[in-house]
Amino acid sequence: MPEAAGGRKEGALGGLRLTPQRKAILAAVREGGRHPEAGEIYERVRRQLPHISLGTVYRNLAQLSEAGLVVELNIGRASRWDGQPAPHDHLICRRCGHIEDIDIGREGCDLDAIARRVSGFIIEGHRLQFEGLCPACQRRELDQSAHATDV
Repeated sequence: MPEAAGGRKEGALGGLRLTPQRKAILAAVREGGRHPEAGEIYERVRRQLPHISLGTVYRNLAQLSEAGLVVELNIGRASRWDGQPAPHDHLICRRCGHIEDIDIGREGCDLDAIARRVSGFIIEGHRLQFEGLCPACQRRELDQSAHATDV
């Protein structure tokens, strides 16, 4: 069997069998880089596989996460799913919940080493999240404040 990226065998997902459900769920998570919630993934997959259950989606997301193929982002009340498992950082809008990947170019800045030195922890990884207002929410806020001063 040919090898896929990362040395995995094509047809296998990090040791998991490539079932039609897993293939569809993984594609839905990776689609458009949107960091969807499980419910959104379920709706997308259901278009292809109308008999899939929400429980099957949740179970497969957990298995894909354990295999290192997706990453669960615990943000607010609901988990969001990231189809790019390679380490990267996120921007999160505190108003609308929009999430974007960001590459801040930390060459020469080893955050793991700094955290290890300061804390004495054995660092196994980290996630960096920036929170604030996305450009669309900033515009809405400006429009609302302008409207409030007009009244």
